[in-house]
Amino acid sequence: MSKSTEQMTAIVKTAIGPDSISVMPWPRPAPKSGQVIVEVHGAGVCGTDLHIATDVYPTIPPVVMGHEVAGVVVEVGESVDRKWIGVRVACETHHQICRCDFCRDGRRNLCKNKASMGSFVDGGFAAYVAVAEELLHAMPDEVSDHEAALTEPLACVCHLLLDPALVNVADKVLVTGPGPMGLLAAQVARAAGGIVTISGLEKDKVRLDVAQQLGCAITSTPEPESFDVVIECSGSEGGIGVALKSARRGARYVAVGIVGHEVKVSVDIILYKELLVTSGFASTPHSWIRALKLLENGSVKLAPLISRVEPLENWPEVFEELKNANVLKIVFDPRI
Repeated sequence: MSKSTEQMTAIVKTAIGPDSISVMPWPRPAPKSGQVIVEVHGAGVCGTDLHIATDVYPTIPPVVMGHEVAGVVVEVGESVDRKWIGVRVACETHHQICRCDFCRDGRRNLCKNKASMGSFVDGGFAAYVAVAEELLHAMPDEVSDHEAALTEPLACVCHLLLDPALVNVADKVLVTGPGPMGLLAAQVARAAGGIVTISGLEKDKVRLDVAQQLGCAITSTPEPESFDVVIECSGSEGGIGVALKSARRGARYVAVGIVGHEVKVSVDIILYKELLVTSGFASTPHSWIRALKLLENGSVKLAPLISRVEPLENWPEVFEELKNANVLKIVFDPRI
């Protein structure tokens, strides 16, 4: 990625190992051919960022973190239409687009050569980020800059649940884990016609309150063998167990949450119940189109998921608070 001599403030993963994240001066990117420069107005903090901080998720440091990015295009490189300048956008995350079968099939999320924003190439926890033109999506006027940063996780959920469609009208759907991904999954499932219940723990009260506001039933003890679709978003061994137990025979099990370590799971229950187990990694161009349509028609609300907006300098407190599940989504705004 080209860089200028001008400096900006950024949250940087400087090395592998503990105590390797810093807010520091970093070269402002300059656009290569086919790229634009986005002035970042909102960058969501994701569970993956917490995994990067602890080296559970792979990175090539030093690298600017952050992959849930929205802002305004302020500069374009060669071969890019200048009409993008001034457009409010959100950004797909996979910068490397090659000619492999997956990229040619629109599934660049599975490309072995992909270079993901915020882990392998510089991301959006900074004042500016360089993005390939084909990764840009213009945002609807009704979606705020901070809400727009959540389009990326919404696109991931659309890939999980809608490509192909896993929720049918009147399906009883259980979502385990009321975090941001769980609440997005619940809204997408409701938009598809599902009757949604979200399960959580006592510590999840704030998150479960939001789930109720979004029209979902809540529980701490889901009824066994009662759900047509179970969507596991907690990324915990307990959540996986609850989801498998709650699935009825012949149900669909959707793996969403990243666990980060090996867990003990009874594979036999999948066999005996004849469960369809599926998942999805990141997003695709098609799932972004689905996500934007859901936002445009009001089927998914992003504002209730944002607990607050913070400056980059407050990253230690933000990471600690998210690790303890005291809030939902926190968005960085480098302008404050």
